[in-house]
Amino acid sequence: MPLPDLAPAPALDLTADVTTLTAAVCDIESVSRGEAALADAVEAALAPLAHLEVVRDGNTVVARTDLGRAERVVLAGHIDTVPLTAVPNLPTRREGDELWGRGTVDMKGGVAVMLRIAAQVTEPARDLTFLFYECEEIDGEFNGLARVGATRPELLQGDFAVLLEPTDGAVEGGCKGTMRVDVTTTGVASHSARPWKGHNAIHDAAVVLSRLAAYEARTVTVDGLDYHEALQAVGISGGIAGNVVPDRCTVTVNYRYAPDKDTAAALAHVQEVFDGFETTLGDAADGARPGLHLPAAKAFVDALGVSVGPKEGWTDVARFSALGIPAVNYGPGDPNLAHMDDERCPVQQYVDAEAALLRWLR
Repeated sequence: MPLPDLAPAPALDLTADVTTLTAAVCDIESVSRGEAALADAVEAALAPLAHLEVVRDGNTVVARTDLGRAERVVLAGHIDTVPLTAVPNLPTRREGDELWGRGTVDMKGGVAVMLRIAAQVTEPARDLTFLFYECEEIDGEFNGLARVGATRPELLQGDFAVLLEPTDGAVEGGCKGTMRVDVTTTGVASHSARPWKGHNAIHDAAVVLSRLAAYEARTVTVDGLDYHEALQAVGISGGIAGNVVPDRCTVTVNYRYAPDKDTAAALAHVQEVFDGFETTLGDAADGARPGLHLPAAKAFVDALGVSVGPKEGWTDVARFSALGIPAVNYGPGDPNLAHMDDERCPVQQYVDAEAALLRWLR
């Protein structure tokens, strides 16, 4: 069930410095499916800006310039957070050079940077789309970016996208794909006192595990970035009872694959590794190419002047890739602190992210 709407949120002051604005955004609690108050505040802050067209779709807010520029860039960030815990992490608090609290890393610092850019850059060199979307932290069926992409794709059109997820101030290009596959061994059930009457499927799983242990993961270069693939066992199940030789055993493997291949190619590779065994695809999500050779991407990297590497996990940049839009991840905050009770971010990272995007867009 959706979380109940909270009391009306305070207004967001887009003229405040980015750290103050981040704290204000964080202090409007917005656990997934309870983003209405923050979406209201974002919409109210952007609506008076004459250079932007503002559209509301559920608790997702889209703001766009329409200046007829040759290129369009999408800046995107989710406005929801994971739930609060028993350890108080709201309201935010400043300790020295760090801002502490839920969302300071994942990813309301990025949201605040987007709001500051939206207010300041009235004549951008490229047309801009700002996407503040709901429900990134829960099942994909609720994801605001996915919904808008499916029902109103014209709002997401662009030549390049930046997802302001936390990257510790580096640029992370694209993302790897991911899939889960069940590899099943089959045997013949029998009484465990007379195992010669049957065939033990769990014992056969040793062959599956030995192939995994011997597997040499590939490093694949895509658009100049090296993606390290991985094939790992993440689960194993089998057995009927304590006195029965099992007739089935399933090893669940997770394949993280470079964005040069799609689900079909990735599955074909897994099936090749486990040739002779039954394989069943569970779920899969393709990755995203970074497109660093494109003019907008090159200009982005040149303007920022920060380190560039691959995104070794999966993020919503893949949803842009599915729409034919190359994308990168770039935002303030150490992703290792996301969702933690001690979530915190050096305030200088907010300042640096805002300054970098201003250099790129003006």
